[in-house]
Amino acid sequence: MPTYHYTQPLEIEITPKTTVYKEDGKEICTFQRYYSNKLKRFLDRAMEYRYFLRYDIYDLNDQVIFTCKKVSKKGRVFFQAFDYETKEHFTITYDKWKELVADLLILGKDLNIVIEKELEDWTSYVWEGKEIARWRARVEGEFLIELEIHEESPIQNPAFFVAISQCALYIGS
Repeated sequence: MPTYHYTQPLEIEITPKTTVYKEDGKEICTFQRYYSNKLKRFLDRAMEYRYFLRYDIYDLNDQVIFTCKKVSKKGRVFFQAFDYETKEHFTITYDKWKELVADLLILGKDLNIVIEKELEDWTSYVWEGKEIARWRARVEGEFLIELEIHEESPIQNPAFFVAISQCALYIGS
């Protein structure tokens, strides 16, 4: 099972370009929180860095390969993701939103994945009743992030899981 790791600062307002490594230390991709202009960055600071939320994932040639962003429409919050390689769109929405820790649903053309969110342990990505990936953040001076993707996962692209996890789990709503 491939395992990936990266670190993130404890403060969400810090947005460094971050490298994702495979367990053997090989660089896989990079990512960074993205603002389309300075006004959005300024307004986001006033809203505790949780309103204009977008992460872009880059290949090792610095080309965007995946993006995930938060969308707020008519009081409803969800996320939209796009895979630049496969041209697939995904919607990530809250399920059972009245619960204290709501699960999330990833909806794609032929794909429904449930994110069973845990606050202090592994968060599971579940497809057809089986865990296909899991993600967690441990505090060790900064956040040490780990991602595992099972061989049975219909999606093997770590950029998919990193982008969605950064938006929906690391920052959240």
